[in-house]
Amino acid sequence: MVMKISDNEKLLSVQDLKVYFRSEDEVARAVDGVSFDVRREETVCLVGESGCGKTVTALSIMGLVPIPPGEIADGRVLFRDQNLLDFNDTEMQQFRGNQIAMVFQEPQTSLNPVFTIGDQIGEAISTHEDIPESEITRRSEQLLKDVGIASPAERLGDYPHQLSGGQRQRAMIAMALACSPDLIIADEPTTALDVTVQAQILRLLDSIQKLRSMSVLYITHDLGVVSKIADRVCVMYAGIIAEQGNRQEIFKNPKHPYTQALLASLPNREKRGQRLYSIPGTVPNPAYKPSGCPFHPRCQHAIQTCAERYPGMCDYGDGHHARCPVLFDGGKDTWCK
Repeated sequence: MVMKISDNEKLLSVQDLKVYFRSEDEVARAVDGVSFDVRREETVCLVGESGCGKTVTALSIMGLVPIPPGEIADGRVLFRDQNLLDFNDTEMQQFRGNQIAMVFQEPQTSLNPVFTIGDQIGEAISTHEDIPESEITRRSEQLLKDVGIASPAERLGDYPHQLSGGQRQRAMIAMALACSPDLIIADEPTTALDVTVQAQILRLLDSIQKLRSMSVLYITHDLGVVSKIADRVCVMYAGIIAEQGNRQEIFKNPKHPYTQALLASLPNREKRGQRLYSIPGTVPNPAYKPSGCPFHPRCQHAIQTCAERYPGMCDYGDGHHARCPVLFDGGKDTWCK
């Protein structure tokens, strides 16, 4: 039985999003027809190798793709049935941080080095709310306390370089939470942190999400993180969604050769002492993608049709879809024309 997601459960719906970057002699199709939903109070992980289009997808949702050279070539980004791609700059500025907020990958470059942490959190609040300075300071201090920063009143006067990497990331999360958004987009927020601090940040995001009943779109290349936090998973490759489904289905019953290869390359106790599997070949340049399925040059299951026709999404039920007709036993043609 196929489970349908009712519209009132969808907080964010990305539909056939295409984002291209143009130069004088080429077009890089960074995001090439991506569709997925984020439900209320749900964690969706967008996972894939570097350069697959994960961050560009997030920046498109936030209206932060530089135009030019970037271009939203097609698609819709619906948030509570409003198409964010129709918003002008002023409308998007009011929307960002208020209803959707983003935690960026590297806080050292995202935080302004010449302003204090208190100034930057305060700006996030004052942009959207007309409240007294004393109330802004009180809320900024409380936000730092909420994200686990010790002596929050003192830290408000610190500059970013005076904080550790983990503290800077917590400060970024505090800024994202400043106006109580319904959706947080976290773009690889633990990549630059050591393992212990990574675990702390993941626990923090989980506890805040539950406390505030938020949704989270978590962008990562780390399947280990995905296995711990995801409700649903979208696997990206070369600008497309190769497979999506709930966490259990993706990890226990992957249907796309790329997902299968990613999981086969993960280390575990059973593989101790063995050579780890690696996917042959390299991710294609987004300006020079192969015809047909973009994964076919690296795929052990590829047939001639894979090089000639674009694969459609195959429905395995319960929200599990994979873009590989070769392995699909659904009994009907799922190739796109």
